Amino acid sequence: MTTTPTNDRLRRWRLVLGGDQGADGTGHALSGQDAAMDQTLSALYQSPAPGAPGKPRGAGLGGSSPQVARWLGDIRTYFPSSVVQVMQRDAIDRLGLASLLLEPEMLQAVEPDVHLVGTLLSLSQALPDESRETARAVVRKVTDDLEKRLAQRTRATLTGALDRSARIQRPRHRDIDWDRTIRANLKNYLPEHRTVVPERLVGYGRAARSVKKEVVLAIDQSGSMAASVVYASVFGAVLASMRAIETRLVAFDTAVVDLTEQLTDPVDVLFGTQLGGGTDINRALAYCQTQISRPAETVVVLISDLYEGGIRDEMLKRVAAMKAAGVQFVALLALSDEGAPAYDREHAAALAALGAPAFACTPDQFPEVMAAAIEKRPIPVPESG
Repeated sequence: MTTTPTNDRLRRWRLVLGGDQGADGTGHALSGQDAAMDQTLSALYQSPAPGAPGKPRGAGLGGSSPQVARWLGDIRTYFPSSVVQVMQRDAIDRLGLASLLLEPEMLQAVEPDVHLVGTLLSLSQALPDESRETARAVVRKVTDDLEKRLAQRTRATLTGALDRSARIQRPRHRDIDWDRTIRANLKNYLPEHRTVVPERLVGYGRAARSVKKEVVLAIDQSGSMAASVVYASVFGAVLASMRAIETRLVAFDTAVVDLTEQLTDPVDVLFGTQLGGGTDINRALAYCQTQISRPAETVVVLISDLYEGGIRDEMLKRVAAMKAAGVQFVALLALSDEGAPAYDREHAAALAALGAPAFACTPDQFPEVMAAAIEKRPIPVPESG
């Protein structure tokens, strides 16, 4: 039968609505691959979420590992990767499949993404030995993909910012940047002498060849910040690879753990975190203060939803003290592709009043935010923040 525009619309509505042929109102029967796709959708979306009333109308996934493994294979057959990731996330949330991710065969069947990594990290303490290496392989695939996507632009953007911040106007002869000096003095070209009179020399200080900037990433590892923890670990590794930036990464809940020694490998950083638990931002900032040796050359990035379980007034005093000492302080409510999260608006407003902007930032925006902080210019706060 030839597919007409009307039939195709009915087919799409039938797949969206689910249910039996007569129950969905379309009267359209499915066959072949469409029927198989409908079964994979029904197994997930026609089963009630845990605790929801009613009986599942579809077959569901139950608690059978082989059945789930087949389902994971089916959705990768019928749907693109971006849709597969959404369906996996929904399956974990709706059907309580997190426990099945402790099994190696399940981990081998899933499509790795940031949210899956977050789930694995929350389960890391429960992972059996036979699943741990498979879990690390899943996490490494995601971090490697992110690093390929983000590293080049981050290094290029921050290298430019470091160069501009290091530029000096009275360099010694061997430190003169002749290309920039000539461009800056083209208006002083003398045709009769066929030369440029360099009224203003542009160059770099000797410090340009050593560590000039310090960056402290303080990451809230409460459960709601899972995606931000993943991205922050990747950015931490990229920053640590730049010789002109000394990078420190600190993860915290109600305790503080310094993961700087693991920065060469984002996977080690991630498995050094413990997602979940409370939040004590004040304690984390107190530790960060002890690690700052050159405040005027330091950028502190607090990545947190600002739901403080510690001493609020002390937290704000510490931010004010760092700002007064010359530290560039930025609070990111999230570092992810998901936009502004739920966050403590009162604390965000209090930080903004101290001159420390608080906003949600996507990974693509992060390099420019860091460049602005390094150059001590206004932070480009996204409109959505």
